[in-house]
Amino acid sequence: MFETFSIIAGAILLLLMLPAFYRVVVGPTAIDRIVAVNVIGTKTAVLLVFIGVIFGRVEMFVDFALAYGMLNFIGSLAAARYLHRVRPFYGKGGQLAEAEATPTERP
Repeated sequence: MFETFSIIAGAILLLLMLPAFYRVVVGPTAIDRIVAVNVIGTKTAVLLVFIGVIFGRVEMFVDFALAYGMLNFIGSLAAARYLHRVRPFYGKGGQLAEAEATPTERP
């Protein structure tokens, strides 16, 4: 009974990841993409716990989910810190262009 609930909840969670995948591909800014990847990572950690319930090894999969969640958080912080240091590139007409920018100097 509980395994069936976990399978259904996992499938619904997987379907709820689709809008985040769309935002990763289309996202107008890099920050939108980073946040979407972070959302996908968080949902994946919960999905790992559901998989642990299905296989009857929750204690092992909770460890995997915690490690994955920490890596997801650290990766998001690293990407945000990198984007904070990079100066945006303005193309013709003052429009913000999606191009490689030179890193700004820190005081």
